[in-house]
Amino acid sequence: MEKAYINLGIFCVIGALAPILPAFATNDLGGQVAQASTLMAQSDTIYHTKVYSFSENLVAQKAPITSVSQLSDVQPSDWAFQALRTLVERYSCLAGYSDNLFRGDRVLNRYEFAASLDTCLKRVNKQIATAKAELFPEEDLATLQKLQEDFADELTVLGNRVDALEVATAELKADQFSTTTKLNGEVIFALSTASRNNKAIPSNVSTSSVSDVDSNLSFSQRAILNLETSFTGQDALIVSVYGNNFPDFLDVTGSKMARLVYEQDTGGSTENDFGLFYLSYQFPIGERLNVLVEPYGGVLSDFVDTINPFLGSAGDGSISAFGNRNPIYWQSSFGAGVGVTYNFSNTASLSLGYLATEASNPNSGLTGGSYGAIAQLTLRPAEAINLGLTYVRSFNGFSNVGVGSIYANDPFDGADNIANSYGFEASFQISPQMAVGGWVGYVQTEAISGANEGANATILNYAITLAFPDLFQEGNLAGIVLGIPPKVTSNEINLREDKDTSLHLEAFYRFQLTKNIGITPGILVITNPEHNKANNTIYIGTLRTTFSF
Repeated sequence: MEKAYINLGIFCVIGALAPILPAFATNDLGGQVAQASTLMAQSDTIYHTKVYSFSENLVAQKAPITSVSQLSDVQPSDWAFQALRTLVERYSCLAGYSDNLFRGDRVLNRYEFAASLDTCLKRVNKQIATAKAELFPEEDLATLQKLQEDFADELTVLGNRVDALEVATAELKADQFSTTTKLNGEVIFALSTASRNNKAIPSNVSTSSVSDVDSNLSFSQRAILNLETSFTGQDALIVSVYGNNFPDFLDVTGSKMARLVYEQDTGGSTENDFGLFYLSYQFPIGERLNVLVEPYGGVLSDFVDTINPFLGSAGDGSISAFGNRNPIYWQSSFGAGVGVTYNFSNTASLSLGYLATEASNPNSGLTGGSYGAIAQLTLRPAEAINLGLTYVRSFNGFSNVGVGSIYANDPFDGADNIANSYGFEASFQISPQMAVGGWVGYVQTEAISGANEGANATILNYAITLAFPDLFQEGNLAGIVLGIPPKVTSNEINLREDKDTSLHLEAFYRFQLTKNIGITPGILVITNPEHNKANNTIYIGTLRTTFSF
């Protein structure tokens, strides 16, 4: 290089002196200058080429590539590039980029080119498999074969990498889960009123004790906030807090038959206390067994399907507690316990559960106080048919039913009792716009303490329900409930037996304004309240607005 610069200097001096030399000399020297300039350019080009090649070799030595062919790019002018472009244009085997442009004039490394070739090969092979072979010229098939041979190594490496990536992705989908807590809730506003008549009294009670109903329009609310946490994606830890100031219509009407589904049994208090309402943890064991642990606020119906799909929600179903589910599910409510469900198949399952209402009290615990145990076989012989066979064993649990007559809620005047309850529930969706359902509940109970120890009583209830989903508008729901609230049909304590029969008549219509807001006007009629024809019919009207989120 030093010689090149020396020669360049000499020729530059000669070039500068050329104008003062004779013409013949100038011409000779000019030719020499031109020749020297050419030699200089060649020398400089050789120098830069060597430097560039040396640098490239240094980079190549550091890169983890062992094959020389892997360092080569595929230029748009190369045969392989042109061949692939022809195939793309002829068979539309590449769709291009997300901006709808196919950048077919860019330099590609061998792996980028192999990826495009692989995609094109798959689509052309698919076209060959679904079309007649003669539609594809032999020269195109030969081109494909040649491209596959030239890029066989790259295609193999890409295939292995894709397989490994698919395995890793499958493992990630199977194992990936982030512990999260979700908030959801339900808020109910309701206007409610009861008819102004005499308060209901039980059978065998003197009419001299009758008092007037003093009922006005009330505006009340209930709010439930649920925190749901999952640790594995299959389990669920639920913490619910609750506030409610709905009145107890027993205080107004004299009968729990008039109880609305969203009111708490507060003894007439409307204090709006807000606190822990429900706590549970649910998790699977294997593919068929599910376990539900409820340390606080559990009810027996949590462990089973109550077979009342359209009317079984307090927020958007039946307006009455009786119309919500078979009353035998209400026994031993708001306790602590555990339940399991085993799914034999998609059409049959068995659920077992146990609750103790005083589980946190060391004096009674899980077994020394009031309790309820449930077993239910749930059958789904067809997609539109659900059936339930239910058994409940309870100790001092039936007083929590809270929707029947005073005698049904307490058949032995405060004495401890054991009850065996049997239920049959059914639901049949006749069409997408109509479903019919119902239940029968039968209870045999015995007093086990007090002066009436050993006395037996029988309690019966049943109902028929009709539901009309999407009536007049998608998301709306109309419902009708007709039934007999729990009634003491026989009792060895004769004075605590219901002599007549009440009818529960209910109708409601839910307007689903949005996905999260529904308004439900409804009316509830109880004839012969407390199964006593001496009582006036009770009428209750309500306008429920439900916000769910």
